[in-house]
Amino acid sequence: MIFSSVVKVSAAAAGVLLVSLAMAVEGHDHGDAKPSASGPALPRFTVQSDLFEAVGVLGKDELVVYIDRAATNEPVVNATVELASTGIKQVGKFEAKLGEYHFDAKPFAKAGEYPITLTVKAGADSDLLTGDFDIHGPAAATAATSVQSHGWQRTALWGGGGLIATLLLFLGARRFVANRRNGRNRMGAAA
Repeated sequence: MIFSSVVKVSAAAAGVLLVSLAMAVEGHDHGDAKPSASGPALPRFTVQSDLFEAVGVLGKDELVVYIDRAATNEPVVNATVELASTGIKQVGKFEAKLGEYHFDAKPFAKAGEYPITLTVKAGADSDLLTGDFDIHGPAAATAATSVQSHGWQRTALWGGGGLIATLLLFLGARRFVANRRNGRNRMGAAA
């Protein structure tokens, strides 16, 4: 009698779990949601030396580079910045209002890996920063985003199912052992 009640409760819990997962799909509206950034991240690179640190972000029409002093994290302003890569050599245009250096993005239009060398001349300080700029195609970025956005539903479904199966197995084994003990007691009393 207790076992059948446990089975009913476990079945109800499984039903609630499946219904809640079914309702938590894309496009389900819970009212006005706060806007959030979505889509793949823009390609970027980082390079550093003892004097400077730089981050480059590839946009649609331009490559934007942010340069800071490594020791103080202070932005480097009004420096001469040269970007060199395979067959590419450009001088950055400093945007004082934003504190960033702008380069033409056309040489980085194709997916691939580009060696990057930044030559930074800021006052008496001068240094070379080298690294690699790995640009993936848009299909790879979109696939990675879609895999991550729905993985929790599968994990929750398998975890909930595993929990219920373990509970049923435990209760079934408990009932089996209890019946076996009761059967031995009856046999012992009859002999």
